Amino acid sequence: MKTPTKLAHIVLQTNQPAALRDWYCRVLGATVVHENDFICFISYDDEHHRLAFINPGALAARQPGQGRDIRAGVEAGLHHMAFTFASLGDLLDTFSRLKEVGIRPFWCINHGPTTSMYFRDPDNNQVELQIDNFDDVVDGKAYMQSEAFAKNPIGVEFDPDALVARFRSGAPVEELVRLG
Repeated sequence: MKTPTKLAHIVLQTNQPAALRDWYCRVLGATVVHENDFICFISYDDEHHRLAFINPGALAARQPGQGRDIRAGVEAGLHHMAFTFASLGDLLDTFSRLKEVGIRPFWCINHGPTTSMYFRDPDNNQVELQIDNFDDVVDGKAYMQSEAFAKNPIGVEFDPDALVARFRSGAPVEELVRLG
């Protein structure tokens, strides 16, 4: 069976496309590829567009999720989208940059296979910024099939400011991303 080679893009419908455009460009370091009154395309890499925002007319506002646990969903639809950074340093630099402009994660958790920070965009969509904790996808999949993951498939919360401090003090990345 043939499978896709990549996730190409995500399209969000919104009544505030400029706010989403600005938020995602700031958070992801993206730039606008094309924009008109109906649609805006942005990209942060070599793909022609990674995200698009359409304004189809009046939409009901999405309410923020309840609590921080990913199991606490209250409505059908997209739960969250995730973007992977190349290194823990890149993720923590992004956290620090966003914190300076008032964009803070609402939940930070080491899931085991990933170290993740969850944010809400201006429409209350949940956006995960993460790193892979394993150098090899085979090792990550093996961990997800382990007894340790079966016992705790959600992970362990962490304080992002404390993680930044430990990282900047020289603690080894392997120690910082290791679960308990």
